[in-house]
Amino acid sequence: MAVSLKVEERATRPRSIRNKLRHEGRVPAVVNGYQVESTTISIDEREFSKLLRENGANTVFAIEIGGKKVNTLLRDAQLDTFTRHLTHIELLSVNLTEQTEAETEINLVGEAAGVKAGGVLTQTLYTVTVSATPEKLPEGIDVDISKLEIGQTIAISDLPKNADYTIITDAEEQIVAIQEAQELPEETATEGAEPEVIGETKE
Repeated sequence: MAVSLKVEERATRPRSIRNKLRHEGRVPAVVNGYQVESTTISIDEREFSKLLRENGANTVFAIEIGGKKVNTLLRDAQLDTFTRHLTHIELLSVNLTEQTEAETEINLVGEAAGVKAGGVLTQTLYTVTVSATPEKLPEGIDVDISKLEIGQTIAISDLPKNADYTIITDAEEQIVAIQEAQELPEETATEGAEPEVIGETKE
């Protein structure tokens, strides 16, 4: 189900307009894609951030531009390095009946048996690309690692099939592995030996 997002059309130039928007708590943005010509808009930063927290980055945002209702996905969001405020947003207009691709996070679930036995868990893949209709795009994919023993791995090919989406990422890509813990090197110095003081004359 699409989430309603209020937007306002805006002028592209001059730059002072964009600065004014940011001062008012609005973020310069653009929308393009399915049956929509590239259109510059602005979005309330606080509202948009709240909707992202509550619904996730793969949410379908329903907006209205030029009196026309448009379903969109978040394509890109840029943050200021220092303030962490949004500086620009790009929305992609989509057809809700057509397949689209998006990135989604991998969530490890449970405590691996191999870790309990003293092994070390290494995660090598944190996101995957999936294909689905916009409203079926997952916000995350849970991977159960509770039965994973030392020496075992989980790859994309090991994940169960899902009727709502297809994982596009290479099936051979490794997600997580459990390895034996490396032993610390033995102490080379003799335990309890007194340190030698440079320049001290031995009797």
